[in-house]
Amino acid sequence: MDVQRKPLRLIAAACNNMGIGQNGQLPWHLPTEFKLFLDTTTNVSQPVKDSQYRYRNDWLFCVSLTPPSTVPEHAHFLCQDFDSGVGLALLQPLCDLMETIWNALMHPWCHLVYLTDNVADFHCDVFFPQFDQSIFRKQERFPGVPNEIQEENGVTFQFVVFKREICGAE
Repeated sequence: MDVQRKPLRLIAAACNNMGIGQNGQLPWHLPTEFKLFLDTTTNVSQPVKDSQYRYRNDWLFCVSLTPPSTVPEHAHFLCQDFDSGVGLALLQPLCDLMETIWNALMHPWCHLVYLTDNVADFHCDVFFPQFDQSIFRKQERFPGVPNEIQEENGVTFQFVVFKREICGAE
């Protein structure tokens, strides 16, 4: 039986020192950036599909269309590690319901990284991981992603997309 691969992508915002959070919160308030996050992670090709699949604090939050009653609010399936979650997403019923898996930088199937580059310094205790920019190449323009430098609430930022040039193992 052939397994249909799902697109794996990562979306994040980072400041100058690649910080992405402080005490479980974003250290900045950028409504324009948050709107792009929501638009990007919820955009699907078919209305019956869902694109949400989140990994946080060593637990995978896999969101589907029909919530079972035995899991925490906002999470419909839980897995203890990322690879187990990817495997779950390839099985019924999720393989028909889920279109894209998000927050998967280290997985060999990850092919796009959406990164909001905040040109500012913030105190952070969580940092975006280093990634090989000879494998993930910055795209000069990317459909649906504004290219211009923006400013909001005193923070200058730009949306950047990196695309994997060397594909992971099949």
